[in-house]
Amino acid sequence: MPKTSTESVNPTITTSPSASIAPKDTATIFNPAKPNIAQDSQADVSQTDSKQPYHHKANHNQNRSVAQSSDVTTANATATMPVSAAPKIGFVSLGCPKALVDSERIITELSRDGYQVASDYEGADLVVVNTCGFIESAVQESLDAIGEAISKNGKVIVTGCLGKEADKIRAMHPAVLAVTGAHAYDEVITAVAQHVPKPNRSKDANYDPKIDLINEAGIKLTPSHYAYLKISEGCNHRCTFCIIPSLRGDLDSRPIDNVMNEALALKNAGVKELLIISQDTSAYGLDLKYKTSFWNGMPLKSKFYDLCKALNDLGIWVRLHYVYPYPHVDKVVELMGEKKLLPYLDIPFQHASHRILKAMKRPAHSENTLARIKAWREICPDIVIRSTFVVGFPGETEEDFQCLLDWLVEARLDRVGAFTYSEVEGAVANDLPDHVPEDVKKSRYERLMTLQQDISAQKLQEKIGKTLMVLVDEIDSEEGIAICRSYADAPEIDGHVYVDDITAQVKVGQFLTVTIDDASEYDLFGSYKG
Repeated sequence: MPKTSTESVNPTITTSPSASIAPKDTATIFNPAKPNIAQDSQADVSQTDSKQPYHHKANHNQNRSVAQSSDVTTANATATMPVSAAPKIGFVSLGCPKALVDSERIITELSRDGYQVASDYEGADLVVVNTCGFIESAVQESLDAIGEAISKNGKVIVTGCLGKEADKIRAMHPAVLAVTGAHAYDEVITAVAQHVPKPNRSKDANYDPKIDLINEAGIKLTPSHYAYLKISEGCNHRCTFCIIPSLRGDLDSRPIDNVMNEALALKNAGVKELLIISQDTSAYGLDLKYKTSFWNGMPLKSKFYDLCKALNDLGIWVRLHYVYPYPHVDKVVELMGEKKLLPYLDIPFQHASHRILKAMKRPAHSENTLARIKAWREICPDIVIRSTFVVGFPGETEEDFQCLLDWLVEARLDRVGAFTYSEVEGAVANDLPDHVPEDVKKSRYERLMTLQQDISAQKLQEKIGKTLMVLVDEIDSEEGIAICRSYADAPEIDGHVYVDDITAQVKVGQFLTVTIDDASEYDLFGSYKG
């Protein structure tokens, strides 16, 4: 991945501080209470302007701190731990939703073994730091988080993408107890048990830590009304700016019955929205040769389209992220047009110049994306498209950049994130000629951002007077405002719908039908009649 300047037009969430921003306190790294733009390979530089709202960051970054992970696990567990004391494990999770899902799984397994989750460093018997290695600033943030955990607790196990650089971690922090790589669940559990033995309930012959501790869906670090569902790991592509395959390997899809079992468990646990994630969502099942499995008595192929149809049958919101625009995506858009899937596509186009896309080795770089987008809108007029773009890739000329601006004017995407290219260790693009000067990158970024802000404002103005269904994320009881999202808004990365004059009966996780009264560059404002 590029070592970026972490900038986005409609700010989205990511994982690394830009060089100009001091790393945040790692005790508040996961989903910080105060937004920190230094969290994303594509965070919005505009967020340094206090007048800008905190919305639309460019790439998911689901950081969770020790205290926040403890709060959520306590809220989401379906049963409390035994009264007698159990060892406590602190958890710091850095990075994207895919890493967040890894953290959720590790915490779930530790909880099933009888461990509790600590609310602070001092109360933890050991701390696990799930790292990000997406870009150099993310690497530094991870190293800083490890250092803080060591200084405040002393017993630290490191996992996650940066775990591939075990020598680098140990050179800077020789006190770490163990280092594992990404999605290394069993290794983390084993390492924890080695240094903090599992709870001993020998005095209670009936004790079984695996019974009635948590629900089938496992422990989630998201609010109870939405959850991330990871359908595959790794990626088969070799984009020149990306090092993910070296960190997480090639495409490794979960069988469709396995995915559907988790999806159903999440629905039964009260989840109203599933966010489908992977490194390459539309390639799902390719490595399995689209193997057929049986779920709920019906044969299902482990294939992107078939998965989308099956998820729709659950009757909850299903939102698709990280979708490459392969030809078969057109069939999924047809499902959206038939109102059988949330009409939202997160597609990382990355650029519009064919010359630059070829240098990036992007999949489907030769596709006529403008024609595809036009066709999608004919099939599904309500479709919302979000994307991310790299500005200042090596060799990008003013002509290439103008091609991107012209493309954006014609495409009129709903959500756009952008970041300036910079090097990351191991990326092939580092060796390309004609690197763009930093001041030129910054200027191009600002031009793109200004253009897209105008497009976003125009598109949101078109929503005024319309009626939308929204999902309540938060309630400001003092102001009598519900902070909600429509189908066009992914949590933590897109905009909000602010609803005034709500009644006490309105609750978090509830769907409301609202009328849109006003709009800003990124957000909508509506009224609810009850």
